[in-house]
Amino acid sequence: MEKVLLVDDESTVRTTLAAYLEDEGLEVVPAESAEDALRIVERDGPFGVCIMDMRLPGMDGHDAIIALHMRLPQLCFLIHTGSLSYGLTDDLLALGITEERLFRKPLQDMAALAATVRSLLGGGQ
Repeated sequence: MEKVLLVDDESTVRTTLAAYLEDEGLEVVPAESAEDALRIVERDGPFGVCIMDMRLPGMDGHDAIIALHMRLPQLCFLIHTGSLSYGLTDDLLALGITEERLFRKPLQDMAALAATVRSLLGGGQ
């Protein structure tokens, strides 16, 4: 089973989303910052999917996605953001991140997010 890296600085969001995904049979490794995520990837090896919050202390989600992609080019990304005005940038679009991989907080449909994760794990990029 491939692992899911969940990056969010809000403890409640991390805990709730990780518990839901684990109940769906997925292995989730939480990270509270981009820097934490980079250390986890170096230490714990490959991941299939990363769910990334965009507003993080220190390195933001955008820069974290670029840095993680350089380390793990096969890693698929989902964006989970509280910003209603957030739009995908050209460099993230070039990595294959589409509007279908953009989820807004508060998440109304965890099942849709879990289905997207499963699809990415089963079908690659």
